[in-house]
Order: sequence, then C-alpha cells, then structure tokens
Amino acid sequence: MTENFFNLDDLSQGIARTLAQGVSTRIFPGDQAMLSVVRLEPGSQSDEHSHPQEQWGVILEGSGVRIQDGQEHAVSAGDFWRTPGEIVHAFRAGPGGAKVLDVFSPPREEYRAAGSGVGSEGA
Repeated sequence: MTENFFNLDDLSQGIARTLAQGVSTRIFPGDQAMLSVVRLEPGSQSDEHSHPQEQWGVILEGSGVRIQDGQEHAVSAGDFWRTPGEIVHAFRAGPGGAKVLDVFSPPREEYRAAGSGVGSEGA
C-alpha cells in the first residue's frame, strides 16, 4: 500500500498552495498532524500571520530569517523551531532560497484544499 508514502522532492504529490509571491508549498494532511513542504525563492517572504495550531519547522535547505513574536532569528539547514498557537510569525528566505518542512498539530482545516495565502482568508 503506497497511499501513506511520499517523497519531499516529488512536486506531483501533496496539495499545492501558493503562500505568497515566490513562496509555495505542498501539504500532506493526516488525522492528528499535517506536514507542509515550503519552497521559498531567494529573498521571498511569507506574510506575518498566526493560527491556533502549534507549528514546528525545520529548514532542510538554504537559509533565512524566522520572524516570530516580533523577533528575527537567522536560521540555516538543520535548524528547527517551535511556534505555539496564536504567535505571529513569518519566514524570509536568504539569498539562495530555502526549503522548510512545517508540521502542524492539529491539522489546519483551510490547508486541506488547494488555494493561496497563509490564512483561511486566502490572503
């Protein structure tokens, strides 16, 4: 059974969503958690936002700045972070871009379908 097996680099898998100009993701929803593989072009940034779900992120490739609760944190491949629910956050890619794996718990309902924006309003 292959329905529960995926590959980070296979762009045909997952639910596609555009988060901002130069920021796209593929989303993999489960029952209790959701993964989002985010690709950021050099210098691109997601909008600042918050949501009730807890979020963990790990930068897989590249570098950037994690903006969280008004503070900027430089990050590079291998760094990871936790964002509690309702904390305002964003991510800005470094000069070589970035690939980030985000994990949400519980899953974000608005991310269960293709769309755009970082929030349910489709910003």
